[in-house]
Amino acid sequence: MKWTTLYIAVTVTFLSFAFGEAQQESTDKKSEQEVRQMIENYRTALLQRDIPALEKIWADDYVFVNASGEVRTKAQRIANLKSGATAFESINEKENITVRVYQNSAVATSRVTIKGKYSGQPTGGQYRSMHVWVKGPEGWQLVANQLTALPRK
Repeated sequence: MKWTTLYIAVTVTFLSFAFGEAQQESTDKKSEQEVRQMIENYRTALLQRDIPALEKIWADDYVFVNASGEVRTKAQRIANLKSGATAFESINEKENITVRVYQNSAVATSRVTIKGKYSGQPTGGQYRSMHVWVKGPEGWQLVANQLTALPRK
C-alpha cells in the first residue's frame, strides 16, 4: 500500500510539472504573438505619425538610442514627430524578427529598413533593431529600443 501511495504521489507531481510547463509555453506563445502585433502597431503609428497611439505604446520612462548613439526620451521623440522633424516614408521591420518572452517582459530583435527623415535630416538604410517590451496594467508597452546602422553593401 505504501508503494502505491508513493507511486501515485510521484506520478501526480510529474504530471503537474508537465502541465505547468505546457501552460507556460502556451502563455509565452500568446505573449509572443501579442508583442509581434505591438511591433506592427508601433510601425504603423510611426508611419502615420499617430501621436496618441505612440503615447500609449511608449512607456512614460521610454528611452530610445538612435543609430548615432544619442539617447532620446518619450517627450523628445513626440516633439520631433509633432514638429515634422521626424517623419518616415517606409519602415520594413518584417525581416528576421525574433521575440523572446520572459514572463511580463520581452526582447525583440530584427533587421529593419527605414526611409524618411530623422531630426530634420534625410535618413535611410538598414539597421539592427532591439525593442524591450514590458506588460503592465495598460498591456504591452515599449520601454526601450535601439537602432544600430548596418554597413552599406
